[in-house]
Amino acid sequence: MTEPSRAALSPAQRAAVEEVLAAERASKTEQIADLTRDHAGIIEASASSNADDEHDPEGATIAFEREQVSALLRQARERLADLDRALEQLGEGTYGICESCGEPIAPERLAARPAARTCIACASRRR
Repeated sequence: MTEPSRAALSPAQRAAVEEVLAAERASKTEQIADLTRDHAGIIEASASSNADDEHDPEGATIAFEREQVSALLRQARERLADLDRALEQLGEGTYGICESCGEPIAPERLAARPAARTCIACASRRR
């Protein structure tokens, strides 16, 4: 991979992107706080019950809910990290440049996924 090029965003474009990323970041931070409370509530409820995940019919449901919230929390934290990285790139002037090939990421992809780290072609190859 070559040295990433610098994205040429006008001040207005940069401000608009920063606004979108900041709004998504605030939303994701709120979601993480909610999921953390939900997870703590599930743990607290299961600790105060006599549920045995293996033998209690309710135990399997509680275990499923706990794992589901844990997975959502992991995904939200990953998304937050992507948003933080996009904000860093915006500050460095490299926002919108594919981290794999160094080519610009299509504006349509960035509109749909503002924290995208790769272009569509590189994202397709990763799968």
